[in-house]
Amino acid sequence: MEGMKRHKIGLFSAIMLALNSLIGSGWLFGSGSAAKIAGPAAIFSWILGAVIIIAIALTYVELGAMFPESGGMSRYAQYSHGSLLGFVAAWANWISLVTLVPMEAVAAVQYMSSWPWSWANWTKNFIKDGNITFAGLGVVFIFMCIFTMINFWSVKIMTHFTNLISIFKILLPTLTIVVLICSGFHAQNFGSNVHEFMPYGTRSIFEATSVSGIIMSYDAFQTVINMGGELKNPRKNIVRGVLISMIITAAIYIMLQVTFIGAVEPSMLVKVGWHGIDFTSPFADLAIILGINWLVILLYLDAFVSPFGTGVAFVATASRALAAMTHTRHLPKWLGRLNQKYLIPRYAMIADLILAVILVSLFRNWNLLATVITASTLIAYLTGPVTVMTLRKVKPNLDRPFKPRYMPYLAPIAFILTSLSIYWSMWPTTIQVILVIALGLPIYFYYEIHYQHSNLKEQLRSCWWMIVYLIFMSIMSYVGSDGFGGQNWIKYPFDFVVIAVASLGFYYWGIKTGLRKIDLYIEKDSKKIKLP
Repeated sequence: MEGMKRHKIGLFSAIMLALNSLIGSGWLFGSGSAAKIAGPAAIFSWILGAVIIIAIALTYVELGAMFPESGGMSRYAQYSHGSLLGFVAAWANWISLVTLVPMEAVAAVQYMSSWPWSWANWTKNFIKDGNITFAGLGVVFIFMCIFTMINFWSVKIMTHFTNLISIFKILLPTLTIVVLICSGFHAQNFGSNVHEFMPYGTRSIFEATSVSGIIMSYDAFQTVINMGGELKNPRKNIVRGVLISMIITAAIYIMLQVTFIGAVEPSMLVKVGWHGIDFTSPFADLAIILGINWLVILLYLDAFVSPFGTGVAFVATASRALAAMTHTRHLPKWLGRLNQKYLIPRYAMIADLILAVILVSLFRNWNLLATVITASTLIAYLTGPVTVMTLRKVKPNLDRPFKPRYMPYLAPIAFILTSLSIYWSMWPTTIQVILVIALGLPIYFYYEIHYQHSNLKEQLRSCWWMIVYLIFMSIMSYVGSDGFGGQNWIKYPFDFVVIAVASLGFYYWGIKTGLRKIDLYIEKDSKKIKLP
């Protein structure tokens, strides 16, 4: 029976696991991409991204502390609004998590293709016109298999691996910041007035927040929440793990952006401007220009370490999210089956690997994968603010280890910010992601009609707000300002006003149509308790 005991993760390991997920390929590409779009004002994009995700995270921290269970973020919407909305949120979240795995593998291969050494010329065949080639795909598949194998045997192996890599992933960005600032920091790059600091206007700040992978870079706070069932003292450590890891990550990313802007040669900016700055491997290219060869080697090494660490962490998170979805009985039960010795969802891991292979075969570059992740993640996160306030309304007496007084004000703000971020993902990405999410609905209705025989009318009543919301956002994305890919029928910034006001209406509609009572089995303190 000793072998059947599940290895529990401590607070330090939880923080390291979160940092391992948070500091991935985003730091390798995000600063360069954001600076190209917004210039020095990209600093505000990273700050804005941190504010948005922390606001969303706080709603999920309250839910995670209440219901500390593996894959929890795939279930919370079901507790407040029933299985249909729960399935939509879980499906969107799972799509984003699975897509992160091939994206990290692609990031590693993309950096490999830019190795500057003559002996590594063979790696240049991995990328052509910004896309992964057939040869590059083979390497991507191998990396994804390695990510899966590290998770396949035990949580203990995975946490030891992530603890070791996370320390390196924190130290190298910090070292990069210090070395580049000391070697060549040009304060004049930030400009001497508002126009020079914000050369492309305020709109570019919002565009960079979604398009440059900034939202995606902060997304992995959910790693701690989804591992809730395997944490020691989960009710306290979920709160601590999320907040500590998010604050550390925000500080690192913001300083990396400041460093990148200051390290670019002013003469280069005079010639091409910020829009013309186009580095294949941003920080490594800067180190090459400055002649810091030892840092170049470390950065190319980290191009393996960071994506590998994040890929391993998200195999764990995605498999638990998929396994958790089987509890609603709208997916085959075998996907949620745990290995008897290590209590790990191996079948879910294999299914995730197969889907990851399909995704990377269709979307063959980092930017495409990052865009899909950002939009699908934000759609899944929409349910957090609505769920947390619905549960406060329906079951005010539930034990809430984390119950901030400001939540009634924070939740609607978080909902509005999430809606704006989805809009910033730009047309046609918005409609494409919504259609991918809609592909899960036939699976839901098949299992619902053939096996559940529940009240579909009641399920739809609690989900109409989300369905209408997605239609509204698709229309707004099309008719909105041309800076975000729209037809410019509603110009900037009036498009923001329309979305903010409408989002507030959808938020209160969502709360109003929550379930009248919670009648699902919820894992609480490792016991199944049926709430009245």
